[in-house]
Amino acid sequence: MDTDEEAAATDLAAAPDGILVARAVGGDVDAFDHVLHRHTAIVRAYVYRIVGTLSETDDVVQEAFLTAWRQLPTLRDPAAVKAWLMKIASREAYAHLRRRPSHDTLDGFDRAAESGLLPEAAAIRNAQLHALSEALDALPEPQRRCWLLREVGSLSYTEIAEEMNLPVSTVRGNLSRARASITIQMAGWR
Repeated sequence: MDTDEEAAATDLAAAPDGILVARAVGGDVDAFDHVLHRHTAIVRAYVYRIVGTLSETDDVVQEAFLTAWRQLPTLRDPAAVKAWLMKIASREAYAHLRRRPSHDTLDGFDRAAESGLLPEAAAIRNAQLHALSEALDALPEPQRRCWLLREVGSLSYTEIAEEMNLPVSTVRGNLSRARASITIQMAGWR
């Protein structure tokens, strides 16, 4: 890579989302790649919590990003691309669940091994994650979706309200009840 290409790559990496999206709408694939790279981790974490397996997560995220590329010109506020990507990922994940066959999966075999953790620490962390997963599964669907969009997706209350087609006050109530329930169920892990 020559110095001009390195400078261009550095400029793209430092550019705000709005500028990258505007360039991507104009056909700049590298700009869109930077947007995806910037937000892939959070989108993957959110989708994984919905679908529950890494292989399905990868498929859903790939489909969500393909949909995003196709629909990029319809994005009204380029600076809000993160929330927009989360909405697309959410729709794709729930659509995937509706299409999923009703057979059970071997849950433990699809998880990536945690590197760098001693066996005891890994066992404790897995038990904590399992307890959190059970606490989330016990929540009513609207509370669980609000919690995931807020805590995993980092969406604002207004963005959650738009995504779920609810008033902001209902989102606040759902989050409050979800947090209270999770706090009670996770009390043994303090």
